[in-house]
Amino acid sequence: MEDTLASKVLEAFSEGGVLSRAAEQFRERSGQTEMAMAVARTIEQGGMLVVEAGTGVGKTFSYLVPALLSGERVLLSTATKALQDQLFGRDLPRLVEALGLPVRTALLKGRGSYLCLHRLDMARHDASLPERGSLRTLAKIEQWSKATRTGDLAELPGLDERSPLIPLVSSTRENCLGAQCPQFKPCHVNLARREALAADVVVINHHLFFADLAVRETGMAELLPSVSVVVFDEAHQLNETGVQFLGTNLGTGQALDFARDVLAAGLTHARGLVDWQGIVAGLERAARELRLAVGKQWPGAKLRWAGPSPEGIGEHEWQGALDTLQIAFEEAAEGLDTVSELSPDFVRLLERARELAKRAAKFARACAPESVRWVDVGTQLRLVESPLDIAEAMRTRVLKIAKPRDDEAPAPGAREAVDDYDAWLDAQGGGDDDDDEPPRAHEPEPAATERRRRAWVFTSATLGDDPTLRWFTEPCGLEDAEVLRVRSPFDYAAQAALYVPRAFPKPNEPSHSLRVAQLAARGAGALGGRTLVLTTTLRALRTVGDEIRQQIERLGIERRPEVLVQGELPKRVLMDRFREGDTMGRPGCVLVASASFWEGFDAPGDALQLVVIDKLPFPPPNDPLVEARSQRLEAQGRSSFGDYSLPEAAVALKQGAGRLIRRETDSGVLVICDTRLVAMGYGRRLLGALPPMRRLETEADLDAAIAELAVPVQD
Repeated sequence: MEDTLASKVLEAFSEGGVLSRAAEQFRERSGQTEMAMAVARTIEQGGMLVVEAGTGVGKTFSYLVPALLSGERVLLSTATKALQDQLFGRDLPRLVEALGLPVRTALLKGRGSYLCLHRLDMARHDASLPERGSLRTLAKIEQWSKATRTGDLAELPGLDERSPLIPLVSSTRENCLGAQCPQFKPCHVNLARREALAADVVVINHHLFFADLAVRETGMAELLPSVSVVVFDEAHQLNETGVQFLGTNLGTGQALDFARDVLAAGLTHARGLVDWQGIVAGLERAARELRLAVGKQWPGAKLRWAGPSPEGIGEHEWQGALDTLQIAFEEAAEGLDTVSELSPDFVRLLERARELAKRAAKFARACAPESVRWVDVGTQLRLVESPLDIAEAMRTRVLKIAKPRDDEAPAPGAREAVDDYDAWLDAQGGGDDDDDEPPRAHEPEPAATERRRRAWVFTSATLGDDPTLRWFTEPCGLEDAEVLRVRSPFDYAAQAALYVPRAFPKPNEPSHSLRVAQLAARGAGALGGRTLVLTTTLRALRTVGDEIRQQIERLGIERRPEVLVQGELPKRVLMDRFREGDTMGRPGCVLVASASFWEGFDAPGDALQLVVIDKLPFPPPNDPLVEARSQRLEAQGRSSFGDYSLPEAAVALKQGAGRLIRRETDSGVLVICDTRLVAMGYGRRLLGALPPMRRLETEADLDAAIAELAVPVQD
């Protein structure tokens, strides 16, 4: 056989091949090999490949093996830091060793993930630490800082990802001092970027990719041109991640943080030279006036903003508050400009002041075409302008398969050079302030990569509910990509059952959440825990969690599982405790969760055997972004429900249902407490998107299935 990449991949995936040495439980799977061969073909020929690989296919090996065997330079991007760490720390090392390849790998995250040595030193002398416990945490970070090589805060045991201390010991693009920083040489961010530029395989995340596309600051601009293979795993999150970074936002919280930083730097480096108290008072007053212009609103509300001002707010009052905020930023810039030569802190603060003033001016003007605006309301306000999708940016600035429209303005907040994505730019955090020669990525040079087409692979377990995967390809600008769907190898009919109760309150009835909780508590009581309840709203999360606790309290102490509710503990702690289950003499668990737990949460084995979903996860119709997308479809003569709302619900439902069966030996029951699934015509489409589980028709069938799961399997 000719020694092509395809033949090498086929040999690796064969029984007794190198993969059997890399994974203890590896066995040849036709779907995994089919995907790997498609990836190999795309690498050899160039172009775009979109693969929906069902749970259990083993898609990670399917793209890693051909990418590694190709000998090309590879960029891997994931949606979550958890998968990023898994790829870099577990999957890649195993495969590199098994394949016997001299491959250098690197992990690159956003700067907020790394310890900033300069800001750590500043935090030591900060008299206003957020809470008393922060002093103990700070001492732990200081001790760890002396031993860590990477500075990756995820490696620090026991550090809560929600800790208010993290922003004080990590940097942002705005407050990084660049080459002027006293800790520039040992900087962990610069070290990570240098290692990435020298590596053969670099693992990043979608947030980092799009952050760089928007502001050209993360070092990706040097990395991408020398890469021949780009793989996006968990690609179903690509569009929603991208629109966050390709839009513009301005918050009253940003203004207050800026004011705090100005005061601290001013009193430290230039006390008495500028009226710092007056500048800060002006910023705080302007932020307060903007917040007061909105008045009392429900926390978490999103105010539509189609005209000169958000709905329900007077145009004159709103525009006046925006003008006041812009003037406050401009006055801060004037004061900072007079002392900018005294400290690099002032240089960075001056840049921030000018950028924030520019954003305030932008929000005083009309919204850009093909974008939507709204205001997020909480304790603070956040003004948002977002593109409806990432299609244009992907085609023109990433894939380079189309020219920008003549009327297309640069992405909000992007620097002027952003359209020339393959330019060789400075990879250091200091931007124009860096005096050192920036590191250069190793061969091949960008021109060599351009001579052969770059390979783009986009994959996930869930990318749509139709054969063309239009839900994913259309908003991502990938309509011309090759599409492959690989079915899961699991025997769902034998391993899993689906129950949709028919005699149940409608989703909008007040008693619905209580009945969901009662059903889940009954199942969890029979199973001794092993239950995951997924809700579509945070309000339902609290109601269901409280009611399950009350129901569980009525059980005997020996049958009483522990109830875990999202938000009460860090996510990592919740996941670890749930997976631990009833081992180590502790009771099993019921986990009530929403949002991020619908995907990316795995609890294989007996730890999870019952998944309860409260409602069909349709996108919220009053969300401004959802409204704008729906209106665009209607204007095109299409159905916003059939072409947007239903596919969104189908994908989210598949993700939630996918928590149940993670291995060939898993078994369990999925309950969806929404009668629309069987009463409405569109229910057939949603049922068709789910794995082919056997159906349970009655509550007695459900009880019997749960009772069968509760019986321990005899060896």
